[in-house]
Parts: sequence; structure tokens; C-alpha cells
Amino acid sequence: MSLKIDRDRARFRDIVRGKIRENLKRYVTHSEMLGRKGRNLVSIPLPQLDLPHFRYGDNGRGGVGQGDGQEGQPIGKGEQDGDGTGQAGSDPGGHILEVDVTLEELARILGDELELPRIEPKGKASIQQEKSRYTSIRRVGPESLRHFKRTYVEALRRQIRDGTYSVDRPGVVPIKDDRRYRSWQSVPEPQANAVIVYMMDVSGSMTDEQKSIVRTEAFWIDTWLQSQYDGVERRFVIHDAAAKEVDEQTFYHTRESGGTRISSAYRVAAQLLEEKFPVEDWNIYCFQFSDGDNWGEDNRLALQLLRDRLLPVCNLFCYGQVESPYGSGEYIRSLEAAFGAQHPTMVLSEIEDKDAIYDSIRTFLGRGK
Repeated sequence: MSLKIDRDRARFRDIVRGKIRENLKRYVTHSEMLGRKGRNLVSIPLPQLDLPHFRYGDNGRGGVGQGDGQEGQPIGKGEQDGDGTGQAGSDPGGHILEVDVTLEELARILGDELELPRIEPKGKASIQQEKSRYTSIRRVGPESLRHFKRTYVEALRRQIRDGTYSVDRPGVVPIKDDRRYRSWQSVPEPQANAVIVYMMDVSGSMTDEQKSIVRTEAFWIDTWLQSQYDGVERRFVIHDAAAKEVDEQTFYHTRESGGTRISSAYRVAAQLLEEKFPVEDWNIYCFQFSDGDNWGEDNRLALQLLRDRLLPVCNLFCYGQVESPYGSGEYIRSLEAAFGAQHPTMVLSEIEDKDAIYDSIRTFLGRGK
């Protein structure tokens, strides 16, 4: 019975994965999942998925009771005459099932559908961490580590040797000498770490719709990078004419009215990386989002900071330009002119609307760096 249940459960999980794959672009381009994110799980709404269920018939009988009733006696939910609004319907309504999917599985589906290559951590960006592994069996140990299968085998062997095992009554009773326990040893294990620095223009030209695009794309970027590294740190920098590091809540819900100096964000990000995330120990990813509006005289300084302090230490520097009715959209042209479209570290993406998020993620993460 248990094998059949496991088989049915595996088949159901395959159906769920298939539905997620079919609708992945819709999930990627909408923010409906972000409020359903837990620590390691995401609840995904799956429409048009039929679940096994019981169907109840009336067995050819009418009413709800047996035998003769008394006049005026209530009959519960049977048929009634009158001028009411009608009987309750018997047909099932439409439903949407929410299925919990681990972030690891979601990342795997994302990687398969977008054909994202596995990331190869660069250079010395790994830290040795001691990790315990259960590699052998011993005769003594805590009961919490008792190896039940090995204990049973030892008891069975002993009873066969002693002649106390009976095929007719195959009882196996372990004694103290039969008990076996898992044993561990500590081994050094490389732990690849990554830091993601998000930078965003929060001046008045960046509307709530543009920030929603950034938040949705960042969720999928986080999901993929966390599946590639043992440890991922995230930092957030906002700027208008001045920049500062903030928490995630502030990052997505702040709106200023000042001018725009992109160089201020680059300066804060570079200082943050130099002080807390040395390139020898960390894989560094920078994602900048803007509507392309920048104070004209600031471009030269911004490009210099990018060239001298950020690009040399980054696995990837990704610039996403979200289309805004207020922004000039010229900054991405400055980046193309300064670094070219095929720069080994920099990736550029124009995000016109939510439907463009899917292709933007593929553009950013498709290099496997």
C-alpha cells in the first residue's frame, strides 16, 4: 500500500511540475507569488488541476430519512416548494489549488526552462568549512544515532548462529551486543559564497510600477543564485542625487523627488564591497535598476567608478533599464558606448514592462558566471 501511495504521490508531483512549467512565464512576469514566499517554500496557484475526490450518489432514494414521517416534521436539506431564490447548486465550481514548492525545485525548473548554465564560482571564492559526515558504524554511541537496520542484521546473525531463530516464528530480538551506531568524522568542505548588491534609482521618475518590476525580477534572481551557492548575502542601495545602504523594505518602498546621480550609488556599493566582502572570499553580483535618467555631467564619474572599482571585482554587473514615462532612457546608451555590448562582465537589459522580465532574467543569468 505504501509503495502505491508513494507512486501516486510522485505522479502527482510530476503533474504539478508540468503545470508550473506550462505557466512559468506567467509566474515570472507577475508578482502574485511574492506574498506567498516562506523561508524555503513558495505557494504557487495552479488553476485547472483536478484533484482526486469522492463522489456521492443518492442510492436511488429520495429525501433524507427512512420510513413514514409526521406532518410538519423538518426534512433538513430536501426539496422545498416556495418562491425562494432556488436550490443550492450541485455542480462543482472552479477552483485554484495552491501547491507548496521548494525554492530549490523552483530554481531547477527556472534553470531548465530558461536553459541557464550552472554557475562556476570564480578564483579563490570558497571558504573551508568543517562539516560532519556519517561515514562508518561502531558498537557504541547515543541512542539517537542507532542504526536500526545494522542492529537488526547483527541480531539475526547471532540468533542463526545460536540456533535460536525459528522460521515458523521469525522473531528477532536485539540485545546490547547487537546494537550498532552511526559514526561521523569532520571533513573540510568548500563553501562557495556570493553577495548580491541591488542598486536602484528612487527619484521621482521611478514609479511604483517600475519598482514592482524590479522586485519581481529580484525574486527570481535570488532564487537562482541561492540554488548555485551555499551562502548568499543580499545588500540594497538606493539613490537619487545621494545614495545610502538600506534594508529590503525601504529599498522597494522609498520614493524621493530629488535629482539623479548614479555615481553616488556606485561609490556606496564599491565601499561596501571593499570593507565587508573581499573579492578573495566572495563571488560578487551587482544588479542596478534605473529608468536611464542621470545628471549629464555625472556620467563621466559614474563610468569611471564602474570601470575602476566595480567591474574588476564582479562576477557580473547587470544593468536593467525599466521604461518610465518620465526617464530619459539615455544611460544604457552611455554604457554601450563605453563598454560595448559584449563586455565579459557587464550585461545590459531593457525592461519595457512586466512581460519583458522573463527575457531579462535569461539575459542576465545566461552566461553562467
